[in-house]
Amino acid sequence: MKNVLAVATFGLTCLWVAAVNAEEFEIKMLNKGEKGAMVFEPDFVKAAPGDTIHFVATDKWHNAEIIQGMIPDGAEAFKGEMNEDVIVTLSQEGVYGVKCAPHYGMGMVALIEVGVPENIDAAKQFDHPGKAKAVFAELFEQALATK
Repeated sequence: MKNVLAVATFGLTCLWVAAVNAEEFEIKMLNKGEKGAMVFEPDFVKAAPGDTIHFVATDKWHNAEIIQGMIPDGAEAFKGEMNEDVIVTLSQEGVYGVKCAPHYGMGMVALIEVGVPENIDAAKQFDHPGKAKAVFAELFEQALATK
């Protein structure tokens, strides 16, 4: 019985330490930002497993949602509602492509790298509409430069 309690206590302590060390990143959904119109700011975040991403509905008519095909295997997709904050905790390592559905073709996208970006090659192959293609090319360059 003592061993079971010791193991349980150790496990809970590890979870508590991980939660204490987790970071929260804030990404604003903007009509106009440093890089132009209809942007996430910042549009690239390098996070650790267990970190939280808070998409802030700073301006109206935006949402944040995962791009299917740009998510690590086993990771949970998310889709925020229009004009609402979205808070997600990302525990699966890899890259996550995010879009604002109404402004995707205008290049309102973001890239989140969590831990080891094992799915980066597959994510780079994904085809995007309009300006999103060029924005993602820049974001992947930025991701590779931070290694």
